[in-house]
Amino acid sequence: MKFTFTDKKVNLPKSLHNYAEKKVGKLDRYFKNEAEANLVFSVEKDRNKVELTIRSGPTILRVAESTSDMFASVDAAVTSMERQLRKHKTRLEKRLRTGAFTPAEPAEETSFVPDAEEDEFHIVRTKKFPIKPMTVDEAILQMDLLGHSFYAFKDEDGGAFAVVYRRNDGGYGLIEDEG
Repeated sequence: MKFTFTDKKVNLPKSLHNYAEKKVGKLDRYFKNEAEANLVFSVEKDRNKVELTIRSGPTILRVAESTSDMFASVDAAVTSMERQLRKHKTRLEKRLRTGAFTPAEPAEETSFVPDAEEDEFHIVRTKKFPIKPMTVDEAILQMDLLGHSFYAFKDEDGGAFAVVYRRNDGGYGLIEDEG
């Protein structure tokens, strides 16, 4: 597993990076091919926050944990990641057999947070990414793994653009292009 460490506004000892590498390295058994782990360490309001993102082929998994101790935050992030992997175990195993964990350019995520009312719309950030063909179930799985409330994809069956989203009642919704 390849590791990237980012310390945001905090100076951390090398021993913490070694500890995180050892703990996160245990997750390598879940991935068929070489995975990339990105750990971001930060301190916010006296809370030590660890954001862990693992990319393996087109699959992206992300968790964030915050505790009073940075080592405990690393442990909590690894535990959350394992819980997420076990939760989606059967679906991920199915994708493993179809080569879903082969290296490919991962789709970037985008989030939308409405600002206060304005007279004009101002685009603050633009992202471009390839929209991959996949089934609705795969799109829901990817959305859950990322922890997002929506996910855009190209429907494998009809080839139309579609978006799955998490509803307030706990279910999922699907928006499809008629074309």
